[in-house]
Amino acid sequence: MMVYRGHADGMVSGAVHTTADTIRPALQIIKTRPGFSIVSSVFFMCLATRILVYADCAINPEPTAEQLAEIALASAETASIFGLEPRVAMLSYSTGTSGKGKEVEKVRKATAIVCSKRPDLPVKGPIQYDAAVDPDVPRTKMPASRVAGQATVFIFPDLNTGNNTYKAVQRSSGAVAIGPILQGLKKPVNDLSRGCRIADIVNTVAITAIQAQETEKSMK
Repeated sequence: MMVYRGHADGMVSGAVHTTADTIRPALQIIKTRPGFSIVSSVFFMCLATRILVYADCAINPEPTAEQLAEIALASAETASIFGLEPRVAMLSYSTGTSGKGKEVEKVRKATAIVCSKRPDLPVKGPIQYDAAVDPDVPRTKMPASRVAGQATVFIFPDLNTGNNTYKAVQRSSGAVAIGPILQGLKKPVNDLSRGCRIADIVNTVAITAIQAQETEKSMK
């Protein structure tokens, strides 16, 4: 209510509350931004040599093609806010036109929607993770792509894939995972993991402050 009334610019919660209890009142009171129908999330995966954006790894279990496109557009915007050039990989178990199946078609449709709404945005899909992140892999699969091998924003087809992947990368590589950072709300509200560390809280507060500054700019 403080955020809604303008007495606070953002909220960080979740250290002792569930994600549902953090997000539900934000959806009920603050609501989504114009042009957005859902709230989604990103994780900033801070690796030794680069920072990657993973979405959606915390909120939407089975997004439709339209919702997946919305997640991609919101994540590209979030990346830009934090100084990362968005090159969006719409992930699937198939790269290009070779694969078939319901899930591949969903990603293909979502990619088309993103391209129609943001023709200026570098986006590729469906694409496999290795082809999106490793410059050597797409030399035969997608040699002319602006995204393949150099993606910065990774859009997972469902929550199961996204959540497990971010945790696998975090635990296996020692990457610092900052998030989930919520996007799509009129004002910033961010969720902490129960059992979070002090550093997690500080990082999330800093990110929420930056989001609040961008929100203020957009309202002027």
